Amino acid sequence: MTETAPTAEQFWEDFYREHDQVWTGNPNKTLVREVSELTPGTALDLGCGEGGDAIWLAARGWQVTAVDISSTAMARGAEHAAAAGVEITWARHDLHADFPEGTFDLVSAQFLHSPVEQPEERAIILRKAAAAVAPGGVLVVGGHHGWPTWVTTPPHHVDFPTIEQVLDQLALGPEWQVETAELVYSPSTSPEGVEGERADSVLRVRRG
Repeated sequence: MTETAPTAEQFWEDFYREHDQVWTGNPNKTLVREVSELTPGTALDLGCGEGGDAIWLAARGWQVTAVDISSTAMARGAEHAAAAGVEITWARHDLHADFPEGTFDLVSAQFLHSPVEQPEERAIILRKAAAAVAPGGVLVVGGHHGWPTWVTTPPHHVDFPTIEQVLDQLALGPEWQVETAELVYSPSTSPEGVEGERADSVLRVRRG
């Protein structure tokens, strides 16, 4: 009998339930470097996980709507936000099928990599993310540019699009300006202590 592939919701619920905490709670460096100098306004955090980015944004004065497909992850995020003394709007969405309404001064899509979704599904989400940016606002997309150098045999397939591919998926109109499009290299250590590095792509675009 052929096993049925898990839905995105099933995959991410299982992913978070396997551990009491998955992420460090620190904001993603790709977001911090692109947003620190922006004037706070309304923000949409897509794929918020356990809330590290959303809490960091809220602490800096942003009015944050944090979205994820995993209720478990968002429940942890809400606990962390309460402990940090910040208010965040939490909303569960399957972004491919059900996207938040409204427009925002900042839309953040950090590391939306999934082994259970296809590249074309991610492209749809990114185009919806761009449509949610208010005039004068920015979209920040951060992503891994491949596995760390110490990975010799990838444990599973994940699509890691290039910056050029992300721009193609976004299909931005002439009112958009590319402000950042580059790779950032950081040290990376395997669970066994093997030293290496990992490249992340960073894209920031502003809507005119």
